[in-house]
Amino acid sequence: MKTVSKLLQQTRRMPLVAILRGLELAQAEAVGMALYEAGFRTLEVPLNRPGALECIALLVAALPADALIGGGTMLSVADVDAVYAAGGRLMVSPNCDARVIGHAAALGMLCAPGVATPTEAFVALQAGAHALKLFPAEMVGHGGLKAMKSVLPSGTDFWPVGGITPDSMGGWVKAGATGFGIGSQLYAPGTSAAEVLQRGRAFVATWLFGAPTSPHSV
Repeated sequence: MKTVSKLLQQTRRMPLVAILRGLELAQAEAVGMALYEAGFRTLEVPLNRPGALECIALLVAALPADALIGGGTMLSVADVDAVYAAGGRLMVSPNCDARVIGHAAALGMLCAPGVATPTEAFVALQAGAHALKLFPAEMVGHGGLKAMKSVLPSGTDFWPVGGITPDSMGGWVKAGATGFGIGSQLYAPGTSAAEVLQRGRAFVATWLFGAPTSPHSV
């Protein structure tokens, strides 16, 4: 089993998280493999849609070992246990709940809870978070991210989520983003695997070649 430090190192090599809200089981493997082919290595299936746990289990079984699969919209300790039982090792939430973060961290999951204020960011880190999901990114803005980075521990990973496009990534990286969560711009129910592959390649190419160098890029 990989340690959290290894999971974090792995994620930092390609810190783009595919948010697969509404993923259908029949399409899960094809979409997952398309994302992997595009260069994504971290996939999140939000739990607030039917079949999420089944999709997580399928993706864990189908994708190569260097893919990190987990759940999003994880709001309770029970959600953490369910995703862990399905094989997921990534915990993502839209909010900052110290109980949920601490439980996931104790299980050895990579934790990326949602934060929108310095207070939430410090609470999340103290609870065991390994990266911070800046959500909703449009509300916080570049200035808000810069301000939070100025007071948080050096090296804190920030992943803006909400409305991220290839064109917007550069500005966020300049503001201090070290990765991104990408949702409907990458996948929505009904999106074909071929289209996911094309969109995924655009995001990966922008991260690697079109955006300013990330402090964690290798």
